[in-house]
Amino acid sequence: MDFQIGRKKFKVVGLKGRGYFENHGVEVPALAQQLLSRTHEIGNHLGIEIALYEPKRDVGHRQGHYIVGLIVRDFLKTVPAGMEFIDIDQQYATARGKISTIGSIHTNLINWANVQGYTRNLESYIVETYHPMDDGEEEVQIYLPVY
Repeated sequence: MDFQIGRKKFKVVGLKGRGYFENHGVEVPALAQQLLSRTHEIGNHLGIEIALYEPKRDVGHRQGHYIVGLIVRDFLKTVPAGMEFIDIDQQYATARGKISTIGSIHTNLINWANVQGYTRNLESYIVETYHPMDDGEEEVQIYLPVY
């Protein structure tokens, strides 16, 4: 697995949800389906699906919000009803792999960043972008905010 550190900017238009962290695996894809049915409303999008997650800060932090969206080229003059525009510029530790191994990608990325001397930024979104593959599976690129 290839790990990297770098600065990345994201401009996103999407839908916001909130729930228990343990339920995000069901809730986030359901909200993504709602978003995909409204893709035609989002001008200037690049066709790249993205999810932003509030990091879990500690064991007592049980609920968090998330945003599912599409990456857009520039700021939109008009954001579709019920959606939000988010502009992020952050330093990340990042890795990419098959979505079927997403849990191990996250774990390995966190461990690698720690060994490299980076600290997780728990005030910034964890970002995932999703990329279809020729074999029908999907790849995920994970961006873990660090400083």
